[in-house]
Amino acid sequence: MTDLAHIAINADDVPTTRRFYADTFGWDFAPWGPPGFYRIDAGAPGGPGVAAALQQRRALQPDRPTNGFECTIAVEDVAATREAALAAGGRVLVEPVTIAGVGHLIWLADPSGNVVGAMTFDPAAD
Repeated sequence: MTDLAHIAINADDVPTTRRFYADTFGWDFAPWGPPGFYRIDAGAPGGPGVAAALQQRRALQPDRPTNGFECTIAVEDVAATREAALAAGGRVLVEPVTIAGVGHLIWLADPSGNVVGAMTFDPAAD
């Protein structure tokens, strides 16, 4: 089995979308390569990697089936992340839900309309 090596976020408005991820998830960005391209430092080097799933396509936005990779970011507090996302120009697509034995999940859209999940993992969630 191989590890997921790269995730790219495509944006129409790179500066606004960059601010959204910096303000919502605390990510750092460094210009790299061609204009409008940034390397994202979203975790410690040598971190734990990324969990992945294959699932039936669904529509998190009305009449707009999810196309491409669906990413979920581990966060300390879904409610705080919700507020940070709204303040940074994002939208809530699905209000927080609890998945028993897993944790609390919210679905957001960044200012460019990209879907991103935020999950507070909690094995005691019910």
